[in-house]
Amino acid sequence: MNIKYKVLLPGVSLAILLGSAVLSRSATPRHKIHGITQSDTTVNLSPYFIPATALKKTPDGEGFIRRWLLLEPINKPNRSNTVFTDSYLRSAFTTSYFQNQFTGVPKNGEKVKVEGQELTWHALESNNFNVKLFRFATGLKKPTYGVLFWAVTIINSPREIKNVRMAVGSNSASMWWLNEKEAILLSGDRRMVMDDCVSPRLTINKGKNIIRGAVINGPGMSDFCIRFLDEKGMPVKDLTISYE
Repeated sequence: MNIKYKVLLPGVSLAILLGSAVLSRSATPRHKIHGITQSDTTVNLSPYFIPATALKKTPDGEGFIRRWLLLEPINKPNRSNTVFTDSYLRSAFTTSYFQNQFTGVPKNGEKVKVEGQELTWHALESNNFNVKLFRFATGLKKPTYGVLFWAVTIINSPREIKNVRMAVGSNSASMWWLNEKEAILLSGDRRMVMDDCVSPRLTINKGKNIIRGAVINGPGMSDFCIRFLDEKGMPVKDLTISYE
C-alpha cells in the first residue's frame, strides 16, 4: 500500500502542475474585452487628451480636427450594434436630451441634466487624429458601453469655401451637422476608418461655423475622426478651431 502511494505521488504532482498551467493560460483571455485589459480601464485622460486652451489651433497636418467640447456619455443601452438602422439613428439623434442641444455652444465645465444624470462638458484636444471616446469615458470613470456621446467644435474660416465634403469615420454609428444642417449619417455597426463616409458638397462660411456630432455605441470601442476635403480631395487646413 505504501509502495503504491509513493509511486503515484510524482504523477499526481505533475498533473497538478500541468492543470495549474492550463488554468493560468485559460484565465488570461477572461480579462480582455475587445483587446482591452482590466488595467486599461484605470487610465486617466492624459495619454489621449490635453485640456483645450485659448491658443491658436489649426487642423493637423492631414486636416483632422482635434479640438472638441465633449459631453460625458449619456446612457443609451444597446446590447448589440445591429439595431443602428437609419430610422433608429434618426430617432435617437433627434431626440432632445438637454436644452439647446442643436442650437447652443456649450461652455467648458457646463453641466446638463439628462434623465436624472448630471453630465459635464469638457474642452479637450485629442493627442491623436481620432478622438478616442472610449478613453474619454474610462478616464472619467464613466460608462463605456451602451452610450451616446455628443461633440461640438467651432471652426473659423478666413474665406468662404464652397464644394467641400465632410469626411468622417466613427465607431460605431454617428450623425454630424454643419451650421445646424445635417451633413452626414454613418449607420450600422462599423469600425472607425479614416474618411469612411463623405458628405454631399457643403459650404464653409467665412467666419464662424459650428460642427455638431453624436456617436452611439453598444459594446466595443468608441471613437471618431473628421476633416474637410476640398474639390480636389485635399484636406482643408486654413481653418482655426476654438471651443467658444
